[in-house]
Amino acid sequence: MKVYKIFPQIIVLTLSLVLSSCTDWLDVEPKSQVRDSNLFSSESGFKEALAGVYTTLAYEPLYGREMTFGLMGVLGAEWDFQSISYDFDKTYDYKNSTTSLNRIDAIWNQMYNAIANDNKLLEEIDAKKGVFRDNNFDIIKGEALALRAWIHFDLLRVFGASYEENPNKLSIPYFTKASKEIAPQLSVDAVITNVINDLNQAAELLKNDPIVTGRQITIADDNGYLMNRQVHLNYYAVKGLLARVYLYKHDHTQAVSNAMEVINSAKFPWITQNSLVDANNADLTFSTEHLFALNIVRMNTIYQNSFTTTGGSNVFYMFPATRTEYYDSNSDDYRYLYWYRANNEGNYFLRKYEQLESTSWPTAYRNKMPILKLSEMYFIAAEALKDTDITRASAMINEVRIHRGLTTMNIDRAVFDTVLLQEFRKDVIGEGQLFFFHKRLNSSRIPRSPINDIIAIKGYKLPIPISELNNAPGRVDNQ
Repeated sequence: MKVYKIFPQIIVLTLSLVLSSCTDWLDVEPKSQVRDSNLFSSESGFKEALAGVYTTLAYEPLYGREMTFGLMGVLGAEWDFQSISYDFDKTYDYKNSTTSLNRIDAIWNQMYNAIANDNKLLEEIDAKKGVFRDNNFDIIKGEALALRAWIHFDLLRVFGASYEENPNKLSIPYFTKASKEIAPQLSVDAVITNVINDLNQAAELLKNDPIVTGRQITIADDNGYLMNRQVHLNYYAVKGLLARVYLYKHDHTQAVSNAMEVINSAKFPWITQNSLVDANNADLTFSTEHLFALNIVRMNTIYQNSFTTTGGSNVFYMFPATRTEYYDSNSDDYRYLYWYRANNEGNYFLRKYEQLESTSWPTAYRNKMPILKLSEMYFIAAEALKDTDITRASAMINEVRIHRGLTTMNIDRAVFDTVLLQEFRKDVIGEGQLFFFHKRLNSSRIPRSPINDIIAIKGYKLPIPISELNNAPGRVDNQ
């Protein structure tokens, strides 16, 4: 594969991040360059390196667009209109468009680049434990391990076979070193094993996370670095990721256990309608429910270019009938009520990422891209319980419905799968999770997709870049 050598080269990172407050710690574009020999000589340097990894992931080729509402939204058939640059993607024909291949290659290359930088931090941190104060060593190392696991798992979900299809199929390499050494291509099951191992180590280290202990952090404490834990991979985000991974692996016992630990923590309050009715101060991403969100510095520009009439041919939108079908025209549903705005032609733009202009709009609501939410924990627990405790599984889905302004419904085993899909997709629109939901189940067709058998055309596995196959001995085509 393309090798991302870090030492002794220069790492582009943001020194000003460590001097900023908790709420805008990622709210800066990279501006300065620091040689890593100096970077890892202090606690602030390790924080800077960690911030650099998060910042890389926030750019448009990754979670700032393509890994959320862009490419993954198109593959999940969420939009009725998208740029012509996605024409081949929406039919899962990845090899007939230079645009598609460039987009896919960027996901592979930039995510592995983020892993390389993360691994450099992990290679340095144990020998520098003495530079950390309080429990910060555990927290920084825990976050770095969690980042490595999360990025690899999403690479697996993009490029590997699903566990449902074939857990033994060769998929992607799992890198644990920042050196030029080429990591072997692993099976789906082996990648998942590595992901779980990293997440479990991270969870152990993050038991001292302020989000767990309740320790009150102020700006005076370390420039507020440990505040606003929802934009870091905190302890409960790690547990939420474990729930997601275990469901992918069909380990329903562990999936429920980890999801319930998050739910029972009561750390992530449900959104209320009172937080949505004021058009000038609405919490449109339901930020209180975020287990983990990325802070997207360019969110306003991204929103204007993607979900407004000023975006021209680059926008994404739904036809009126699609919005009706998604939400059953239920005017009590918070998402139906507050997440969409019609243009002059009556088509609907998603407002979830709109950056409100009011000066009173809380900072906590700004620039957030949800990666993992409370509602998913309920959906995971419900699916994992459906064959052993349909009453409890049904109650989990109804709990989400209640907190979206809806009434409960009777969900027996015969309709469970249909209801789960309907409720899940209402909640994750524009977040990139619907495609992965169907891939995990190995569904032959995604509703509203123009392709009737995605499995037959191998549409769930995006092609590994040709440069990777050519430059890394022993690599095999994942198709």
